[in-house]
Amino acid sequence: MSLIHLVVLALVQGITEFLPISSSAHLILAPGVLGVTDQGPLIDVMAHAGSLVAVLVYFHRDIAEVTTGKLALLTGKVTPGGRLALLVAISMPPVFIVAGGLYVFDLAGVLRSPAVIAASTLVFALPLWLADKYGPQVKTTETLSYRDAALIGVAQLFALVPGASRSGVTMTAGRALGLKRSESARFSMLMAIPVIAAFGLVSGIQLARSGSAGGAGLTDGLVVAGLSFLAAWLAIAALMKLVDRVGFLPFVLYRLALGGGLVVLLVLEV
Repeated sequence: MSLIHLVVLALVQGITEFLPISSSAHLILAPGVLGVTDQGPLIDVMAHAGSLVAVLVYFHRDIAEVTTGKLALLTGKVTPGGRLALLVAISMPPVFIVAGGLYVFDLAGVLRSPAVIAASTLVFALPLWLADKYGPQVKTTETLSYRDAALIGVAQLFALVPGASRSGVTMTAGRALGLKRSESARFSMLMAIPVIAAFGLVSGIQLARSGSAGGAGLTDGLVVAGLSFLAAWLAIAALMKLVDRVGFLPFVLYRLALGGGLVVLLVLEV
């Protein structure tokens, strides 16, 4: 795979992972746009690894607070960090259970089609706009209830459909439940940590079992990881600084443009 392909794939992964525009949709479509068959399992793993490190670095204070909070939970004391850890943990079971079922029964690939991506990109744009426009901005992660966290976790199930966007559906749910815009984005990104880590673990096991990196070498993987980290960190920083001022409308408009463009391409191919 050429350097330009590696750079584009890394930037696509890094930029889109935490924005509500679906990284999976872009990564599924990218090989076709670049004229390559597939980026290979090693590139997927390293791209997600770079994104994971970016969110860990950006939210290092939250991570430290959660870590100490978990230790305090062992003594029966619920600190703000421990409560945040519980909120994230409560949101995880639905997506892990359903994603595990899709993996075991090898059903995940059924949804990876341009038609599904186009439809979900368009369909999930409207709830994001409605929740952001009409959802109250009264809650923070400190006042988010365990029930709210569970509901956001249920909403995360839609992220298993390529094009829906994991960050998009969780931010939509957060805004609908009254989270402030930046707090909705923050909680969504903290939820991303165990999801990306689980994806990386499963993909890494598959890579080890297959013994094939899809034609990519370790140097290629490190380039992708580094660029993905940089792009993801910049995307997170930009989102957290701008979302309270501009809201989610720019992402809604982007989704509508992307989905509409995909529909046009699908119609032209018929």
